[in-house]
Amino acid sequence: MNEPTHDLRRVLKLRDLIVYGIIVITPIAPVPIYGVAQQLSHGHVILSLMLAGIAMMLTAFSYGRMANRFPSGGSAYVYVGHGLNAHLGFVAGWTMILDYLVLPVVAIIQVSLTIQRLLPSVPYATWVTVVTIMITALNLCGIRTTARMNLGLLIAMSVVIAVFLISAVKYLTSLHGASGLFSLEPIYDPSTFDTGAIATATSFAALTYIGFDGLTTLAEDVKNPRRNVPLATVSVCLFTALFSCMLVYLAQLIVPDYHAFADIETAFMDVTRKVGGKHLFQGMGIVVILSSFGAALAGEVAAARVLLAMGRDDVLPSRVFARLNSGSDNPTANIFVISLIAWIGSLLLSLEHAGELLNFGALLGFMGVNLAAFHQCYFLQEKHERRIFADAVAPLLGFLFCLAIWLTLPLPAKVIGGTWLVVGIVYHALRSRRQAAKLAGVVSAPDER
Repeated sequence: MNEPTHDLRRVLKLRDLIVYGIIVITPIAPVPIYGVAQQLSHGHVILSLMLAGIAMMLTAFSYGRMANRFPSGGSAYVYVGHGLNAHLGFVAGWTMILDYLVLPVVAIIQVSLTIQRLLPSVPYATWVTVVTIMITALNLCGIRTTARMNLGLLIAMSVVIAVFLISAVKYLTSLHGASGLFSLEPIYDPSTFDTGAIATATSFAALTYIGFDGLTTLAEDVKNPRRNVPLATVSVCLFTALFSCMLVYLAQLIVPDYHAFADIETAFMDVTRKVGGKHLFQGMGIVVILSSFGAALAGEVAAARVLLAMGRDDVLPSRVFARLNSGSDNPTANIFVISLIAWIGSLLLSLEHAGELLNFGALLGFMGVNLAAFHQCYFLQEKHERRIFADAVAPLLGFLFCLAIWLTLPLPAKVIGGTWLVVGIVYHALRSRRQAAKLAGVVSAPDER
């Protein structure tokens, strides 16, 4: 039997990377969170999406810069570790592990809630278990299988989304003519505008973009990573911002009052029923299931590769996390660990709480990457090569925007996320101490003899 190795094969093209990014974010990213975001923002979801999008675009640019300098898997862990400090890199990696562990949880919850809305006779826990097993089985087949599955999911989703867009435009123009497609109310309604509500909603709406950073975890799976990873990262984030705002804008024109929804967690499906009847309602339900399934599939891949990178650096036990299956080039143990956590988390957490916890880890990692990009691209750059906006202003603005959003997260997310962070720091300190003692023993042994 061949021994497991630590090296991944570069088999993904730019197209695969972009498709992966769109799938992990999902092309209908705001649909599953639409109702909750509407409620939190008092009807200003688009404004919340725009504010979150600014932070994410600046951060995506920083990710692209760092991916160009350090084209290896590990994402924020690698970028902060090499760009700033190895200990800070561990902290960034640890927070991003939380992000990538919770991402499949959010997706599995979305799939299970939607299926239960379509088939209420089957218990929620049953769907959580079935979906988790399916995702685990597909990821164990290898990255090529995941890439092909992602492309198939994207094609299927695009068909139903196109039907919704056409139906929405026809519905609005039939009621109000062409003028029915234009209104500032979804962006700004003075009767319900509330700065605090929008700030809270922005921290939740950031969930729409979470996952673009997962592209960088595949840097060792993709051909020509120095070019393809930065290009795919920024492209996916920009696409998400534009497409999400368009979907939400149409939905708010169709149903302006968010109090009218029967179930706030699946509110967008009620919008589709209004413009397309039962068949489009069921079709959008299937699309939500497919997109969330794809996000869970891709999120598990990202999480497995962050654990792999940290295992190879021996900051996590390498015997477990640094091993690849010789047959599929897959970090099999990592996938099983992530699947177990995702299954438990999906049973215990609500969609809103899981989303807030996901943002806690993601935003901390984003802040670290922005600072690393500023340090690498400005301070360590020759003076004549420095570009003020690209090397200093953009990453610092990205850091400040992410910090502002992070500060508005609800207290429970900060408590749970903070506990995870403290556990990681204590673990790292103890492990570093043991490694230092072991090294000191090796060095002193010859002198003793």
